[in-house]
Amino acid sequence: MYDFDLLVLGSGPSGQKAAIAAAKLGRRVAIVDRRDMLGGVCINTGTVPSKTLREAVLYLTGLSQRDLYGSSYRVKDEITVGDLAARTQHVISRQTDVIRNQLARNRITMLTGTGRFADPHSVWVDTEGGRATRVTFDKAVVAAGTRPARPDSVDFDDRTIVDSDGVINLEAIPRSMVVVGAGVIGMEYASMFAALGTKVTVVERRERMLDFCDEEVVESLKYHLRDLSVTFRFGEEVATVEKHEKAALCTLKSGKKIVADTVMYSAGRQGQTDDLDLPAAGLEADRRGRISVDAHYRTAVDNIYAVGDVIGFPALASTSMEQGRLAAQHAFGEPGRAMHELQPIGIYTIPEISFVGKTEEQLTESSTPFEVGIGRYRELARGQIVGDSYGMLKLLVSPADGRLLGVHLFGTQATEIIHIGQAVMGLGGTVDYLIDTVFNYPTLAEAYKVAALDAANKIRNITRIDG
Repeated sequence: MYDFDLLVLGSGPSGQKAAIAAAKLGRRVAIVDRRDMLGGVCINTGTVPSKTLREAVLYLTGLSQRDLYGSSYRVKDEITVGDLAARTQHVISRQTDVIRNQLARNRITMLTGTGRFADPHSVWVDTEGGRATRVTFDKAVVAAGTRPARPDSVDFDDRTIVDSDGVINLEAIPRSMVVVGAGVIGMEYASMFAALGTKVTVVERRERMLDFCDEEVVESLKYHLRDLSVTFRFGEEVATVEKHEKAALCTLKSGKKIVADTVMYSAGRQGQTDDLDLPAAGLEADRRGRISVDAHYRTAVDNIYAVGDVIGFPALASTSMEQGRLAAQHAFGEPGRAMHELQPIGIYTIPEISFVGKTEEQLTESSTPFEVGIGRYRELARGQIVGDSYGMLKLLVSPADGRLLGVHLFGTQATEIIHIGQAVMGLGGTVDYLIDTVFNYPTLAEAYKVAALDAANKIRNITRIDG
């Protein structure tokens, strides 16, 4: 007889959903995690704090209202780290309470400490007091998450040289910052600090940023960040970083030197599997700490599953939740449907980016014909009301049957509005649905109708000449 039917290592989004799904099936479930990490990286140092910080920045700087009230408009002249931290801590506290309540309501046991495998059916739970308790289980889900990757050559001090976890704990808003890496996390923080008035330099070894996004959208983001005095150094790498008393000196491989109050590395993520003693359970991780799984999130050991960031791409909270739920259902023989292949991507830069489906580049490479329809926020009454003159929605439409092939958004509420396009695509809808349907007025969602009409008119003109 095992202590638990399911033991989950990690209480982040994937671990929570795995535990709750198993509890709903009447199983005895426990989660192992540290007392200060309930909710995982997502709640404590990653997604929720960074997105809350973004909202605080937008509000306090008055940035999103400057089209209406002028470029000098600010809610607060002197913004401090304390101002930003107050909102962040409030949200973290509330979300932690929500999670604790959900686990208690589903009678899930919380084992406080860190877990490491003893064998394929048991773990040692090391408590903060230094005691180890052995706990047995029938099935296990590894949902240990990731941490920021730290290059060995860099001397991180969490004050002058930080990673994406440490940046939210800075003692003061830096006057200048170097962001190493122009990926999602790097660009989100670069835009936030630029909005606060920090002089930001982004260093990226590749020739462009966010290369999985629509190129026109990325160019729009670059334009806006340059307007906030962000400097981009593409095709460059940091060779060395020297800490000085009140600043850091970055030397690039090209010989350029940049002085900044703070250097933030955004060099990818590393799976938190070092302390799990995976070999004791017959498992192993790759050099990035990731665990291989099959289509049902089952590892090489039949009774052990792995979900979330620790299994690699796409490493999003949204997909991780579904992975946890599906893994628990499979573990206990509950029939379930596979996750829908159509998944939206949201990037919380300032302004936001979101998309679903294919990009123009992908369609061109696969020789798939498409037409483009554009709806600009400045053409919408709601766009004028909220002060967004730059936002845009782009539809990629099949000329043959009107199906949506991709939806790309840049601007206010992009990560919310994208779900309309996702739903239409997921249900096999066409551009005609967007033309014929009625949207609330005034809304930003009306951009779908504008873009749909734009695409349909272009297709009609081609058909007239070609047909």
